[in-house]
This record gives sequence, structure tokens and C-alpha cells, in this order.
Amino acid sequence: MARAFVFPGQGAQTIGMGKALAEAYPAAKAVFDEVDEALGESLSGLIWDGEIEALTLTQNAQPALMATSLAALRALEAEGFAVTDAAYVAGHSLGEYSALAAAGSLTIGDTARLLRIRGEAMQKAVPVGVGAMAALLGLDFETVTEVAKEAAQGEVCQAANDNDPGQVVVSGHKVAVERAVEIAKEKGAKRAVLLPVSAPFHCALMEPAAKVMADALDDVDIKAPVVPLVANVKAAPVTDPATIRALLVEQVTGSVRWRESVGYMGENGVTEIWEIGAGKALSGMVRRINREIACSAVGTPDDIAKLKG
Repeated sequence: MARAFVFPGQGAQTIGMGKALAEAYPAAKAVFDEVDEALGESLSGLIWDGEIEALTLTQNAQPALMATSLAALRALEAEGFAVTDAAYVAGHSLGEYSALAAAGSLTIGDTARLLRIRGEAMQKAVPVGVGAMAALLGLDFETVTEVAKEAAQGEVCQAANDNDPGQVVVSGHKVAVERAVEIAKEKGAKRAVLLPVSAPFHCALMEPAAKVMADALDDVDIKAPVVPLVANVKAAPVTDPATIRALLVEQVTGSVRWRESVGYMGENGVTEIWEIGAGKALSGMVRRINREIACSAVGTPDDIAKLKG
């Protein structure tokens, strides 16, 4: 029975996440301390006692979710579980950075700084109100790709997140994305809704952010992960540090191929997936992709107690 560890992306953040882990496990508390030190501020204070509006800002949400994921991993390790027990690691968008930190490819401090830079760069890449993202439910990826092409009309509109068989997110210029919502409804989408995001992630409009990340990643040491990473833009495993560096840049403008990534892991022996960190969104996606894979969310001491059985 092979297991994979997966790490959530933006949208999973909640005030108080990881606090119980930090109180129960010194190793989990040390992760938050390390992130605070790397950023030169008390991000943990914002995570545990701040306002959700501030935590949801991209430059805060990204390192905060990584910190919570790594705190959960350290708590698991304290109970005798290890990342090397997994056949693969993977993460959804920013979660890919959490996965790499978990697998020893990046240090926690470097990951926190990279995600702060990434969040700020993604926010700055497109003026507020110019871009948008929308979730199209009930259409497959191929249909959504056609919808996006039809909606673009000279602007940017791309299939950004292929989350599961019935949920694909499009990203691009706001007017083009609004057109995509209407076209999707005409093509039989169950629902098509604009998402409450501050920027159009994973599309060509993020090119300025990709350039920033290329420079930032050049300054960071990337080691081979102890467990292969199933990369967002390839939906296939990678271990070579130079390849990982290039894919992290490409990921800023490229599609998150989550459906295919989970499909790959299922086809290669994974029967169990643990979602490490905040929320249960990825577990829901995994169930819709492959019902044969058992899912467990690992974000609290109670979750870990259940795993210990």
C-alpha cells in the first residue's frame, strides 16, 4: 500500500490554523518560529489572532499555509511518521513549495521568503480589477479549454486549474473570464462562478511574476527531494533540482494539472493520500478523481491521533 503526502493551496487559510499543533508539539511550534524569523515579523500572530482579511492577502496566505503544513508534518514526525514513508509528494499551486520543503528540497526559511516574494509578485503583476478567475463546474478540461479559447477574443483567458473531473478554473482578463462564464453556462455547466481572488493566477498575465520568481529562485539552493515531487505543470514525478527550479517558474503562468497528478499517483500504486495542513479541499478533489484512494486530512492533533489508531 503506497501513500502520498499532498499539500493545500490558497483558499484553505483560516484564523487559528496550526495553533493546536504548535501547542501540542514543540517541533510544530519551531516551524512557526522559523517562518517568523525568516520574514522578520510575527506571521504566527496574524495566523492565530489576526483578521481573516489580512491573512487572505496573497503575500500572507502563501507563507502561512506553508507554515501550517510543515508544522503538521513535524507533528507527524514526532509521532513516528516520516515523509520517506510516502511514495510521492505533491502540492496544489503554492502547496508545491510546501511539498518541496517537506521533502528536504528547500529549507523552511527559504520557502517562507520565496512564498512572500511570490505572493507579492503575483499581486503586483496585474492591477486589481483587471483580472479574474472563475470556477466552471460540470464541464471537462477539454471543453473548458475550448470555452476559454472562444472567450478570449484577443485577451487572455486560460484553463488555469484542472482540479477534478467536474471542476476547472479559468483565469485571465476580467471581461474575458466573464464571457467564459456565460459560454460555459450555454455549454451545460452546472455552475459557473467568479472566484473571490485578488489576481488572475496561473495564466499568461502572471508573466511579470514569473520573471521575479526566476530571479528569486536563482538565489536559493535546491536539493534533490528525498521523495519524488509530482509537479503541477508536468503531472509527473521530478527529482532533479535544475528541473524543479525551471518548473517552479513555469508554474506561475502554467496550469495546475491536479486531476492528472492524482491520476498518475493512483496509476502508480498510491492507495492512500494524506492532506497535510489546513482544510480538506484536496481530499474532496481526490475522491472525485479516484474513489479507490483513501484520504485523510492531517491538520490537528486529533487528526494525528486518529492516524495512530
